[in-house]
Amino acid sequence: MVKLVAMFKRPDDPHAFDQAYFGTHLPLNAKTPGLRRTEVTRVTGTPRGEESPWYIVTEMYYDDESAMQAAFASPEAGEAAKNLMSFAKGLVTMYIAQVVDDGGKPA
Repeated sequence: MVKLVAMFKRPDDPHAFDQAYFGTHLPLNAKTPGLRRTEVTRVTGTPRGEESPWYIVTEMYYDDESAMQAAFASPEAGEAAKNLMSFAKGLVTMYIAQVVDDGGKPA
């Protein structure tokens, strides 16, 4: 299993961001073919109590790399990406990660 991880910096207007992200973007993104599940977490701080630069971290799971690449090429993913850039440009950092078991082997 692989995942696309999107890490969002704290927006200037969290309320407007939440409306756009939860109200519009996530429903669009959910239509992406091959997307198995999406997990969104709101960052509340750091272990030392400092304020984190991160606001939300979203993990989107796919069966494998080829399924994820096919999903990225879909019109649904294109629409979701265009929507995301309409309100989160400059706020998001993304990376691809391989899910592993507790022995370090692909899960």
